[in-house]
Amino acid sequence: MSDTYKKMAAEAALNHVKPGMRLGIGTGSTAEFFVRALAAKVAGGLAVIGVPTSERTAALCRELGVPLTTLDETPELDLTIDGADELDGQLRLIKGGGGALLREKIVANASARMIVIADDGKHVDTLGAFPLPIEVMPFGLAATRIAIGRVADELGLAGELRLRMASDGAPFVTDGGHYIVDGDWKSLSDPDALASRLAGIPGVVEHGLFIGLADMAYLGGADGVTVVEPSA
Repeated sequence: MSDTYKKMAAEAALNHVKPGMRLGIGTGSTAEFFVRALAAKVAGGLAVIGVPTSERTAALCRELGVPLTTLDETPELDLTIDGADELDGQLRLIKGGGGALLREKIVANASARMIVIADDGKHVDTLGAFPLPIEVMPFGLAATRIAIGRVADELGLAGELRLRMASDGAPFVTDGGHYIVDGDWKSLSDPDALASRLAGIPGVVEHGLFIGLADMAYLGGADGVTVVEPSA
């Protein structure tokens, strides 16, 4: 049923897309449902232009006829619609399960608004059951991993820090040419502090904590679509 719930959320968010909008278009299984729904509207005459957050999303948009631009050509966007691997009651997110977190965060930051789409199983009380993706430079990887581990220790996070591997047994490489290490810490008691500390490590390109970026979320579930807005 998860795909059904993802599709419900994606189609609900589509109601926010208006003619002439400049859209950030997310990456992942839920975002693909959004792309397909958007493409049907475009085929029916909806005039929009999109910035994809990954090569995978770009290829699907081209296949389905969704017009694309780049952030260099269109540096300010009206709305980004993207999925999440986890979200809490403050609409803090963990993203990057698909490896596109850097571009996803750049696009979200360039947008006036961000709407998250997901099945309701992604809504959690405390972030961290989904391992936190951290995009890192290949150069100095060992030193960067030690620095990340030191931050985790200082924040009381216990668990494994794993280099993400591709199916061929080599390190997974992002669209930006970087590696990803996943922090499997189970529970993040202070996501804000962790985000700040990770951002200060020179070898860290970006991390998958999206804080203060999402404005609302549509979550599909057995009882329909639930709207989540940040708690006070």
